[in-house]
Amino acid sequence: MEAIYLDHAATTPMDKKVAEVMTAIYQETYGNPSSVHSQGRKARKQLDEARRLTASSIGANEKEIYFTSGGTEADNLALIGTALANREKGNHIITTAQEHHAVLHTAEYLETLGFEITYLPTDESGRISPEVVEAALREDTILVSIMFVNNETGVIQPIKEIGAVLQGHHTYFHTDAVQAYGLLELDVDELGIDLLTTSAHKINGPKGIGFLYARDSVMMQNLMFGGEQERKRRAGTENVAAIVGFKEAVQLNIDEREARNLAYEQYKAQFIEQLKSEGIDFSLNGDQEHAISTIVNISFPGTNVEQVLTNLDLEGIAASSGSACTAGSVEPSHVLSAMFGDDNPCTTNSIRFSFGSANTEENVIEAAKRVAKIIKRLTKQGK
Repeated sequence: MEAIYLDHAATTPMDKKVAEVMTAIYQETYGNPSSVHSQGRKARKQLDEARRLTASSIGANEKEIYFTSGGTEADNLALIGTALANREKGNHIITTAQEHHAVLHTAEYLETLGFEITYLPTDESGRISPEVVEAALREDTILVSIMFVNNETGVIQPIKEIGAVLQGHHTYFHTDAVQAYGLLELDVDELGIDLLTTSAHKINGPKGIGFLYARDSVMMQNLMFGGEQERKRRAGTENVAAIVGFKEAVQLNIDEREARNLAYEQYKAQFIEQLKSEGIDFSLNGDQEHAISTIVNISFPGTNVEQVLTNLDLEGIAASSGSACTAGSVEPSHVLSAMFGDDNPCTTNSIRFSFGSANTEENVIEAAKRVAKIIKRLTKQGK
């Protein structure tokens, strides 16, 4: 039985070209980028080239890119670093109830330091209204953090419209773009974004590397202490091989974005159509008119997450109940609870399927058939 991977929102297979360039760095460019000798300069050149490309990919200046260990560290630096550096201006921060835990748990930590956090609600669409953001703004609001694409539902937030609302206010605007980067065209100036976080392993790059974009006007306190790497904001010898791998993944996404999106949209549509043709009971969570091509979150009435995921695994299908950080947990999805309420059955019967480079038309259709068979067996449909 063929194993079918439908969990690209959790992580993606590393592209072979990425692995090749990283192997070459490990073998040939082993100098420390901070060293002044030839091997150090060779490593520094690779680092500088990667910084220029990642910056240009979002319309930023290379001096505004800070390489981190991934999205979680970048989110922490964006929220904690900005909050601590701007405390004299105010102590109010706005985020949403459906953020990734890298933001939610960081916000909860900031509450222990005396910061006041407003967690914006959402409705069944999964979208945050710009008017709701505007209504929550206060004179002492120093930071607004709203994710670009929700990692569980794939719903795209109206980031440009929210950025327009924040123009003229002294607050900084941060977005966790981990699920958007590489799939959507991003320009930080057009979107009005001051801080943006990414992660390489979501775009067929290596794990353990990401970046934080921070506009040069942003006041931000560093959280790590040591050397003067990353312009003193992120101490520690740079992971050159991973950074170069990230660069290669970014370039591949730039070159192939349109073709990849078309393929992923087709996989998603074929998966849903096959489920419909099988005659099972299901519904899609979130506003499908504003959703990424790679993610679909599906509620299967009469089932529960643990039961379905176990059966999917036995059938060779990798999927998720939402965030990979809570995989294995039977607790209701905090994202779906924010959308539908804590007592809604969809919070414990919904599965996230996410498409990407490991898929083909054939294995997506086959996966839908296996899913339908499982749901029919669990709910006694068709008996």
